[in-house]
Amino acid sequence: MLEDSAPVGGVDYPRTYQEFRDWFGDDRACEEYLAGLRWPRGFECPACGCGTAWRVKQRRLWMCAECGRKTSVTAGTIFDRTRSPLSTWFAAVWFVTSQKNGVSAQGLQRVLGFGSYETAWAWLHKMRRAMVRPDRERLAGIVEVDQTFIGGVTAGQRGASTNKVPVTIAVERDERERIGRIRLEVADRPNSAEMVEFTAEIAEPGTIIRTDGASVWLRLTLMGYQHEPVAGIHADDPDQITPGVHLVASLLKRWIAGTLHHRISHVHLPYYLDEFTFRFNRRTSTARGLLFYRLLQQALDTDPHPLKELTGR
Repeated sequence: MLEDSAPVGGVDYPRTYQEFRDWFGDDRACEEYLAGLRWPRGFECPACGCGTAWRVKQRRLWMCAECGRKTSVTAGTIFDRTRSPLSTWFAAVWFVTSQKNGVSAQGLQRVLGFGSYETAWAWLHKMRRAMVRPDRERLAGIVEVDQTFIGGVTAGQRGASTNKVPVTIAVERDERERIGRIRLEVADRPNSAEMVEFTAEIAEPGTIIRTDGASVWLRLTLMGYQHEPVAGIHADDPDQITPGVHLVASLLKRWIAGTLHHRISHVHLPYYLDEFTFRFNRRTSTARGLLFYRLLQQALDTDPHPLKELTGR
C-alpha cells in the first residue's frame, strides 16, 4: 500500500464489487489488508515499538521478537474481540460505503442475514464512531453558521419553541461560493454561546464567518474572525441569510426520513450526524472503494465500543 501518496484504485482499494470479492475471499486476506493499513511501514509492537515479529498462524497473532508480546491486527479497534468473521465485517463496510445514502440497521440485517436487529444496529454504530477523525482539518475561507432543529412535528410551534433538538451547522464556501465541507454538532440549548464555541473549534482564525444578526455572535471579532452578520429582520427571505446551512439542514432531514425512517434517538444523534458529515464531505467522490478504504483506516484508530457501552446498559 502507498503510504505517502494518494491511494490508487485497484492497488490500494478495490474499485468494484467484483474486485472486492476477489480480494477478500477469506479472513486471512482481510487480516493481511488490515495489517497493511495499521502498520504501513511494517509491524510495530504496541508495547515496546519493536518492528520485528513472528506470525503465530494458529491463533492469527503477531508475536514481538523483542518483548514477546502477542497482538492481533484487530486489537483495540472496532473489530476487537469480534466473534464474527472479518470477511463479514468487510462486507458490511463495503455495503455501508457503497450506498450513496447509507443503509438502515434493518437493511444491513437483511443483506447480511444477521439473526438480530441489535447486531446490525451495533455494527453501524461502531462504524459511525470511526467516520469522523478527531484531528481533522478545520474549515477555512468563508463559513456560514446557523442552527436547525431535528425531531418530530410539534403542532403550532416552530424552531426554538419546540421540543426538537437544536443542531448547529457550519458550511464552508470557497472563493466561488461553492459549498465545501461541513461540520455538525448537537447543542444543549438553542441560540446560545455554544454556537460561538463550536465555531472557534471548527474554523481557522481569520476565517470569514457569516451568521444572522444575533448578539451572541459579536464575540467572533474579538476571537480573531472576520464576522459578517446579516440581520434577519432586514432579509426578504430569512432562509437566504445562510443559504448553505439551510440547504444542508434540508438534506439532513431528508436523509433522516428516507434512510433512517426517523428511527434515531437524542442520545445517539451525534453519531448519526457524524455519518451524514462523512457522506456529505465525500459526496463528489466517484470511487466508492476509496470510502471503503478510508473507513477501514479510521476504524483501526477507533476504540472497540462494546455493545453495553453503545446501549448504555
